[in-house]
Amino acid sequence: MTIRGRRVAALGALLAALPGLAAAQTIISANETKMTLDNGVAKVVANPAGDSITVMRFTKGGLEVKAQVSVPASLVGPPNSVAVSRSEKLALVTAAMKIDPADPTKQIPDNRVSVIDLTQNPPKVVQTVEAGAGAAGVSFTPDDRMALVADRSAGTISVFKVEGMTLTKVDTVTIGKPEIGVSHVAVTPNGKHALVTRDGDTDNRISVLKIEGGKVEYTKRDFNAGLRPYGLAISPLGDVAVVANIGRGAGDTDTVSLIDLGQEPFRVADTVSVGQTPEGIAISPNGKLAAAVVINGSNKAKNSPFYAAAGKVVLLRIQDRRMTRIAEAPIGTWSQGAAFSADGRTLAVGNVMEKNIQVFRIERNKLVDTGQPIALPGGSGALRGPDFPAVDAPIAAKRKAKATTARG
Repeated sequence: MTIRGRRVAALGALLAALPGLAAAQTIISANETKMTLDNGVAKVVANPAGDSITVMRFTKGGLEVKAQVSVPASLVGPPNSVAVSRSEKLALVTAAMKIDPADPTKQIPDNRVSVIDLTQNPPKVVQTVEAGAGAAGVSFTPDDRMALVADRSAGTISVFKVEGMTLTKVDTVTIGKPEIGVSHVAVTPNGKHALVTRDGDTDNRISVLKIEGGKVEYTKRDFNAGLRPYGLAISPLGDVAVVANIGRGAGDTDTVSLIDLGQEPFRVADTVSVGQTPEGIAISPNGKLAAAVVINGSNKAKNSPFYAAAGKVVLLRIQDRRMTRIAEAPIGTWSQGAAFSADGRTLAVGNVMEKNIQVFRIERNKLVDTGQPIALPGGSGALRGPDFPAVDAPIAAKRKAKATTARG
């Protein structure tokens, strides 16, 4: 193992061993009621019941619902349209699309970001702010002082300052023309960079942002992973990221790529085929596993040669900057996001048409369905918890430095 590998391993052991470094247990599902699937065709629902979020916490081997809150949400965009702060005090939910008031059978871009106070019982929407058109993927910085939103219909990133429970828009960073399909923005654990996926039909790039002194800058560094990079997750260790490449939806097998963040410039180190249209992607708190939520043709018309009655979740092992498929299991229809528990032994997957969260145990490299799905008031369009371990940052930095010195 290289010195860099030993350092990452040491940090991984530290994250797992120290109680103060345990990952948080809260996850949120954004539930969409405006859209449905009619034999492979996405349609707007007449008189929808209203979107919402479901706030849940992992329990031993399962999930417990804590609250439901009415919030605008959207299936359009990657299933990263919710974000939970590192402190678990705050949640953000974006709404990429809304029903067109001039034609209730169609949707038009939305720009709303709902701010939810999770410390209240029940949680409460305390603010609604405006990002750019098609507000989709959203992330906090690890210090919870900033939030970034990918403006899917504008080609921009909206930058917000976070003070307590209040968001203030401070900047708009232009990445390109609206058609590049800015989808998600994810921040590295050191807070110095962010990665932006762009799934436009002729684009297929990942852009690198620099974050310094409260400012966000497009570095003009772009690289390619696969066809239409969409959802993206960064390991809490900061060594790698995984990106779901959703492809063209033409029945071909699509891919997940591994991005090496341990050296600059960042670059793709590995790519693995997983099946048709991987929407959601998640990475375990110890950085050793990734889960890809694969639609698998379940959104196709039944007479399509590429139709399948169910999607699948694919479990990948991450080791030495390589990925290996180790397990897969059937899930629901038109499925979207995934989230790991703090100990990495439970995986939640959001199903749209079934309107539930499917819960799996990870046992000896196998995915075991618990048979205890969590019912939702709408289709789970996004599913996510905090991206970073809940920890006192100065203490963590000292322990990390000590472990690195000892191993180096």
